Amino acid sequence: MRHVAVVDLGYGDAGKGTVVDWLCATRPVHTVVRFNGGAQAAHNVVLRDGRHHTFAQFGAGTFHPGVRTHLSRHVVVDPLALAAEADHLATVGVTDALDRLTVDGDALLATPYHRAANQAREIARGADRHGSCGLGVGETVAYGLAHPDDAPRVADCRSPTLLRRRLTALRERLTAELGPLDAPPVEDCLPAFTGFAGRVAIVDGSWLTGALRAGTCVFEGAQGVLLDEWHGFHPYTTWSTTTFANADSLLAEAGRPRATRIGVLRLVTTRHGAGPLVTEDPTLLLADPHNPTNPWQGRFRFGHFDAVAHRYALAVAGGVDGLALTHLDLAGPELRICRRYDTTDRLTPGPPGDLDRQAALTARLLRTRPLYDDPPADWAEAVSAELGAPVVLTSHGPTADDKTPHGPLLAPPALVRAA
Repeated sequence: MRHVAVVDLGYGDAGKGTVVDWLCATRPVHTVVRFNGGAQAAHNVVLRDGRHHTFAQFGAGTFHPGVRTHLSRHVVVDPLALAAEADHLATVGVTDALDRLTVDGDALLATPYHRAANQAREIARGADRHGSCGLGVGETVAYGLAHPDDAPRVADCRSPTLLRRRLTALRERLTAELGPLDAPPVEDCLPAFTGFAGRVAIVDGSWLTGALRAGTCVFEGAQGVLLDEWHGFHPYTTWSTTTFANADSLLAEAGRPRATRIGVLRLVTTRHGAGPLVTEDPTLLLADPHNPTNPWQGRFRFGHFDAVAHRYALAVAGGVDGLALTHLDLAGPELRICRRYDTTDRLTPGPPGDLDRQAALTARLLRTRPLYDDPPADWAEAVSAELGAPVVLTSHGPTADDKTPHGPLLAPPALVRAA
């Protein structure tokens, strides 16, 4: 049994959800483990019968009966958003999503106060907005770093007295800093959070150790490596480690070997919101119905395949065992490949934590011009050659039926046995 970790090697929205869904459709999977991010994730899965769900906190394998979701301690958990997501899943036929959910009690708890503070800060930035999703995930992480012993956590939902004290302190601190918040009183929030504790299984780290021994687990990343909190293009980043690092640490703590690493890439390099996108091309007449313009992130931007940026993401992530290349149905004569910029063909990762360096890199990229080559005859072959990693899965559409494995690494077990 080999566990699998799935990470986006772009700016997000490359198709992690559809890859995780395919993995759960083609082999027995015990649990999908979320290992970063929070309710701002948007992993779209479409079934062959047309049912669709955008997975935020639940694992993207939830359409498959019996597949569990585990929210690890690295996830920012938003119980209110989780309840809304469970309600939508019920409308598309999944009525037991909460029954198949476990949540690490040490995970940070996102609240209406974090969300209100996040939105207030983003509005105050005016034209210099970072492209936040406006859901309070980064605000929750920042507060947890500033107040590690008093930040609300999932386990607090089982103790109304402790939770009331921590929510009150949170609200008072943020109000003192930002002024009145557009959020309900603490007493109005308590029933929702204590009800969450009574409905889902809140566990400690030993639960995941057991799950990893019980069956195959798929680690589902959120956002993309080019948005990483330390290696992304500051300040247009997420407050989350988007590489394989958190998955690696969870496996190591459980005494399990490193998972098979799958890096997901989209044929068209995209970005939702502000920040560098060197290959952006407004003449690409493309649209993504699952990623419309929204008031917080702004518009969804399209560019040609950026091998330079993706090589950087691979280096930051520490390499992969295979690549999943999605959206191949968009291939056409107008879509080109960028193998180099006007100044370089390679970006070098720096030490984590040097945000001044990352900000300087951002400024440089905003001035950079792409140099293009014509579209290759075989995109999968060209991407593999440019990035030095095999393409082990290709996707020509949104459903699991539109996926084709290449080679033995991700071949469904039945095909491996038949061979």
